[in-house]
Amino acid sequence: MVTLIVATTSDPASINPAAALLAMPGWTTGPVLPPDIKSFTNQQTRVIQHDRSIVKEDDLDLRWEEATGEAVDEVIFLSRHTAASNRPALTVHPIGVLHLKEGESPPQGGKPGWAALPNPRIGPWFRLLKKMAEARSLVPEFEITLEGTHHGPITSKPTMFLEIGSTEEYWKRQDAAQVMALLMWEGLGLGGGEAIGDWNSESGKKKVLLGIGGGHYAPRHMDVIWKDDIWVGHLLSGYSLPMEEPKPGESYIGGTWRESIKAGFEATKASFPGGEILAHLDHKSFKGWQKKAITEFLAEQNINVGKPNDFT
Repeated sequence: MVTLIVATTSDPASINPAAALLAMPGWTTGPVLPPDIKSFTNQQTRVIQHDRSIVKEDDLDLRWEEATGEAVDEVIFLSRHTAASNRPALTVHPIGVLHLKEGESPPQGGKPGWAALPNPRIGPWFRLLKKMAEARSLVPEFEITLEGTHHGPITSKPTMFLEIGSTEEYWKRQDAAQVMALLMWEGLGLGGGEAIGDWNSESGKKKVLLGIGGGHYAPRHMDVIWKDDIWVGHLLSGYSLPMEEPKPGESYIGGTWRESIKAGFEATKASFPGGEILAHLDHKSFKGWQKKAITEFLAEQNINVGKPNDFT
């Protein structure tokens, strides 16, 4: 089983962390993934580099398996992050396009209604990233944050994005690239230590947060996730839960919010076999009728709701 790290040469926030990682000991040239994607090998980790948009190359995990015969265990994408605030940031997030209906066109890859399996390392690496960034004086200049589930590309294995934001000046920052490289180096155990964030349902705490509601950066979910031993599944921001208020005299609430929650839950459950999946609601982000509908639907689906103290 191998870890596949994906970078694109078209993005400095992608290729620079990959280059910093490849400058560390132990790498050898790997096979070419058809038609012309270079790869590099170190223990059970593979770095591949293409020249397209990071969200456009679908099924790289399956293509790698077909080309090499190696089973892929997880996928990690390196990318730039953009934000209206232009604030420098280092971010981590799961991927998927849960809220779109069939036939709609995703603006950033993926496919409507699809949720990738969230990589179990998201929570542990998020906390490790903060420690590393603080130790190297990137904080408070850089915000360390999770993002809600969004965009592609399509994958079949547990997946996460590591991103540097939010403008070209920061995409090119070598100190930010170095921190991301160290995160992968230590997080995957390439330096000889134990890998961080391997899911094992037989040991330790098994509570997994499924975030529902809130803004793109999920601050109320992050308040819980900062605690050690909390695992992170999908984070469904408000825009991933389209809800249409019922007309007078009607009770049905339209939109794809039900499908979005169900897809996020099922993918999270599949990534954490034996885990206790708890939905964590950002209550303040919902109107009364929305919160009532969501909590009733969660009960129907036998999805337990957890308060912050339930995650301790």
